Amino acid sequence: MRAVLWLMALFGVASASALFAAGNPGTVTLFWPPWRIDLSLNLVLLVLVVGFLVLHLALRGFATFASIPAQARRWRAQQRERLVHASLVDALAHLTAGRFVRSRKAAEHALALQLAPDSEEDSARSNARLQAMLHLLAAESAHALQDRPLRDEHFQQASEMLYRPDGASAQEGFFLRAARWALDDHDAASAMQWLDGLPQGAARRTVALRLRFRVARMQGETGQALETIRLLVKHNAFAKSSGLSLMRALALELVLAGKQPSQITQAWNTLDPAERAMPDVALGAARHWLASGGDAAQSRLWLLPVWALMVERPTTLTPAQRLALVRTLESGLGAHNDPPEAAWLARIESAQMSDPRDAQLQYLAGVMCARLGLWGKAQHLLRQSAALASDFELKRDAQRALDALAHRGS
Repeated sequence: MRAVLWLMALFGVASASALFAAGNPGTVTLFWPPWRIDLSLNLVLLVLVVGFLVLHLALRGFATFASIPAQARRWRAQQRERLVHASLVDALAHLTAGRFVRSRKAAEHALALQLAPDSEEDSARSNARLQAMLHLLAAESAHALQDRPLRDEHFQQASEMLYRPDGASAQEGFFLRAARWALDDHDAASAMQWLDGLPQGAARRTVALRLRFRVARMQGETGQALETIRLLVKHNAFAKSSGLSLMRALALELVLAGKQPSQITQAWNTLDPAERAMPDVALGAARHWLASGGDAAQSRLWLLPVWALMVERPTTLTPAQRLALVRTLESGLGAHNDPPEAAWLARIESAQMSDPRDAQLQYLAGVMCARLGLWGKAQHLLRQSAALASDFELKRDAQRALDALAHRGS
C-alpha cells in the first residue's frame, strides 16, 4: 500500500512539473557587459537542481574519503572488542569447568588486547569495569591455584579501576570476593575489614551475611554469629528447619559459654523470646545455671514455657526432652536451701494427676513429695514410677529413692 501511494505521489509530481514547464514562458537574462545572455527559466531551474546534486555528491564523497582513517580505527577497535569478549567468555567457561590455568591465560590475553597501545583513550576509560572484571577473573584463577602473589597483583590492578567513576559500581562485588579469599586463607580479621567496607545496603545482602557468619564462627564470636543467623533466617536464606536448628545451637552455645551466673544471665537476656522458648535452649541453660551455682527458682522460671508446652501439647516434646525436663526440675527440687514455689507444686501435682500412667511425671511428683516430707505419698508415687518406667536410669533412680525412704522409715 505504501509503494502504491509513493508511486501515485511520484506521478503527481511529474504531472505538475510537466504542466509547469510546458506553459512557462519565463526567461532569465544575465548581463555581463558588453554581453547579454537570455536563458529559459526551465533550463535555469534544471541547472540549479543538477548543480546542487553534483555539489552534494562531491561533498559526500570527500567526507567519505576523509573518514577512511577513522573507519579503519573503528574497525580495528571492533575487532579488538570482539576478541576481548571472546577471551572473556573463554575465561568464564574455563573457570566454571575448573581449568584455572587456561582461565587465567584467557583473562590475561583479554587484558593485553584491551590495553593495546593503539586503543583509543575514550574506549579505555569506558571499559574500566571490563578491565576490572578481567583482573578479577585472573585473580580468581590464581587463587584457585594457590598463587597468592599473582592473585594480589591482579586484585591490586583491579582495585585501581574501581576508583574511577565508571568502575565504582563494581566495588561491592570485589569486596565480597576479597572477603571470601581472606576466609579461604583463614584470615578472619582481613575478611571482617572487607565486609565492614561494604555499604549498608550491600552489607545486609544474603551473600554478605553468609560471609559474615563464617567470619564470626572463625573468630569465635557466637553472639555476632547468632545475630547474623537471625537476619539470614529472616531473608529466607535457609530452610526453616535448618535455620531454627542453627539458631538453637548458637543460642545454646552462647549461654553455655558463661562461667558465672552473671555471665549466664547476661547471655540469656540477649536471646530473643522465641529462642528462649526453644526446649533444648531452655533445658541446656537451666542445667548449666544449676551447675554454676545459680538458684533453682530462676531455673524453674526459664523452664516454665517448656513445661507449659509439655502440658498443653504432650506430643510436641520428644521423650528425651521430656526426660531432660524432669531431670532438670529434679535437680532444682533437690536444693535444700531453695524450696519449690507453691505454684510449681500445683503444676506438678496437676500434671501428675492428669496422666497417672506417665512414669516421668510420677517420678517428679514423688521427688517433690519427698522434698516436702510427705513420705507415704512419695513412696506410693515412686513405686508407680518404678513399675511404669521404661528408661533404665529412671527406673534405677526411682528404686534408689524408694530404698532411701525405706531406710529413713526404719
